[in-house]
Amino acid sequence: MKKCLIPALAALFLSALQISAQQTGCPDRLAVNYNPEAIANDGSCRYNQANIIPLGSLELEAEIAETSGLIFWDNMFWTHNDDHDINLYGLDTIYGKVTRTYPLHGISNTDWEEISQDESHIYIGDFGNNSGNRRDLKIYMISKQSIIDNSPLYDSICFSYPEQTDFNPGFYNSDFDCEAFIVSEDSLYLFTKGWASRQTTLYSLPKTPGTWDAKRKASLNVNGLITGAVYNRDKRIIVLTGYSNKLQPFLYLLYDFAGTDFLGANKRKIDLLLPYHQVEAITTTKGTRFFITNEAFSYKPVVRVSQKIHLVDLRSFLGNYLGLPLPIPDELNSFIISPIPANNYIMVQGLPELIPANYLIVNMSGRIVKTGVLESDISMVSLSGLSSGIYLLRIGNERLYAYKIVKE
Repeated sequence: MKKCLIPALAALFLSALQISAQQTGCPDRLAVNYNPEAIANDGSCRYNQANIIPLGSLELEAEIAETSGLIFWDNMFWTHNDDHDINLYGLDTIYGKVTRTYPLHGISNTDWEEISQDESHIYIGDFGNNSGNRRDLKIYMISKQSIIDNSPLYDSICFSYPEQTDFNPGFYNSDFDCEAFIVSEDSLYLFTKGWASRQTTLYSLPKTPGTWDAKRKASLNVNGLITGAVYNRDKRIIVLTGYSNKLQPFLYLLYDFAGTDFLGANKRKIDLLLPYHQVEAITTTKGTRFFITNEAFSYKPVVRVSQKIHLVDLRSFLGNYLGLPLPIPDELNSFIISPIPANNYIMVQGLPELIPANYLIVNMSGRIVKTGVLESDISMVSLSGLSSGIYLLRIGNERLYAYKIVKE
């Protein structure tokens, strides 16, 4: 009997080595709790507040004032309106002009809120449910080849939420609205628009025509309303769009997840600096560049925002994960500071030839409150101990660069 202990102990020892080799933690070095020893991502990464400004924006034509979904297919962007209009609109990728209008005769538009795709089909989500009382939720499944042949073939994936028991919650008071979904393998994955909770809940559906109960997977507190989604399966990245109850738009990045555990790894919210823009849809063509549309919005007489398409580059946030070189600052902006406003840290990215560089932080009274040295082209500078307010960050040895930073 004692001889049996030797292989058992050996197996236990090897198992311990394997666990050690797969140490869990946060492997994203842009996170404030980055663990250089972590190999397996356990979803624990935490990030400072961040924001981004679009590289450019184009106004869209009036006929798509209620653009609510967006994909890139057949060398065009495709979008649709969210109420009664049964057309798909093809946009050129340079000027955002409508170059093709394709009516989908044979189906109706109660509230189209999202469009997605796989290799063979386009999917349109007729599941907008601001009132919370709809019982006819569906996703239309349309063969791409049939669109090319100008004879569209449709199927319907009908569904309900088993957890919903109240169908009279009142407008904008339900957690069973939805405006975002993605396609993966043999399933569809819905991200709900939680009016009551300000959370999004992930549900799955079979990618098969029929009537189904949506299967609840997990929830995420986004502190806002999710309105669009795009999925890069090869890179394991999902980017969600949404906005706050004060119509402050944001992006929510989900990445480095295993399989379809989309909420199980990195989760990062990035404010989109487009105040009062009701962002509704997002897609990507390649790499880290993403295209976002917003509906027309007005709040007379103060606010009037027209429908637009915006380009953002998320390399500063996803480049490290993707193994890409970080953006190179131009000569007039030799250092990139993010996030602004900041909480406990700021990230400073600089041209390698300017590193190492001394820095100092000056308050609005002109007093130096912190000094240090940037020792690499990506450095984290702690703001702990500083009061909330506006400061000046001065960087440089022979030449001085100055940047405004905001500590929350």
